[in-house]
Amino acid sequence: MQSYEKLLDEAYKDIKPIKHSERFEIPKIQGHLEGTKTILTNLHQISTDLRREINHLLKYLLKELATSGKIKGNTVILQRKIPSSKINEKIQQYTKEFVICKECKKPDTELIKEQGFSFVHCLACGAKHSVRGKI
Repeated sequence: MQSYEKLLDEAYKDIKPIKHSERFEIPKIQGHLEGTKTILTNLHQISTDLRREINHLLKYLLKELATSGKIKGNTVILQRKIPSSKINEKIQQYTKEFVICKECKKPDTELIKEQGFSFVHCLACGAKHSVRGKI
């Protein structure tokens, strides 16, 4: 039989960490224009901060901004000129819909799928609410 400390250590490995910050700030997009294209250089870092897959965030942005784009290395290339203020606005909308808990207003959440439906599960308060599954 394992000791209590070993069992406790194993349990702590399975727990997802919660960021203990009083104020959550959404990172601002960084990038530049190149001809008719917009190059985003920190979308990977933003998706990591939001704890979401880069593909999910990119798919949302492409649909909301009505453009096409692709991931190339650590950068994202959008096929038209888009001001950073508009991209930041869409990232804030994404965060409100897919990241922030509607009950406790904390960003410590995860996206889960159950029986074909998508839910935001809060790691801080345990609440679960549905979100649109298809972007």
